[in-house]
Amino acid sequence: MTKQPQEIALMAEAGRLLASVFARLDQLELAGMSTMAVNDLVERFIVDELAARPASKGQYGYAYALNSSRNNVVCHGVPSDGEILQRGDIVNFDITLEKNGYIADSSKTYLVGEVAAPAKRLVQVTYEAMWQGIRAVRPGARLGDVGHAIERHARRHGYSVVRDFCGHGIGREMHEPPQVLHVGRPNTGLVLREGMVFTIEPMLNQGRHAVRTEDDGWTVVTVDGGLSAQFEHTVAVTRSGFRVLTLREGERMPQ
Repeated sequence: MTKQPQEIALMAEAGRLLASVFARLDQLELAGMSTMAVNDLVERFIVDELAARPASKGQYGYAYALNSSRNNVVCHGVPSDGEILQRGDIVNFDITLEKNGYIADSSKTYLVGEVAAPAKRLVQVTYEAMWQGIRAVRPGARLGDVGHAIERHARRHGYSVVRDFCGHGIGREMHEPPQVLHVGRPNTGLVLREGMVFTIEPMLNQGRHAVRTEDDGWTVVTVDGGLSAQFEHTVAVTRSGFRVLTLREGERMPQ
């Protein structure tokens, strides 16, 4: 589960390129775009401009470069020509990128136009919860510390944490050990050590944490119809703490 420094350097390059994909998305006027149009733009950018590979395409038979999860979709939303983003929506784009044989994974929830205050608050708290988990990463800490930090922040603000999906180790393969739960008890679970690389990707719901998968076999939605938001970064354990390999330019850890 540990990577050598030269491997982490290659993963950091993949992460830097993936961060530039989100920088490109940040420039878009999403209202009025179909989620398939966003997918196609991302695929062209990764392949033609970054000379990299969208790692999600073909993984487990999935046909697209990203997942687009809108409003009450928790994760694994499938892009569609018929799904048009509207002002007031929130939408998560989950993107993976492979370069030089190593994969980076990240996601961001976007506000489409002017968004109602409750939705905006959910998105902000989810972002903070991800960073609470990242802050807990250091050699000698345990995975339960990461999950506990996320869950505590979510509960403090009245949100539930999805339990059916979790973060994961990553490297040459998209999903490697360990599993990184977003709930947990302090001082439990796997002990972290320098060189581990994994994703932290909490999904927070307005209502209950229960989810269900729709008939397409991919799209996961909240059972109660409430909104859901997610953020994700790929994180390496360093000698003194952590390094976020997918950090976007100008991004700062919330206080």
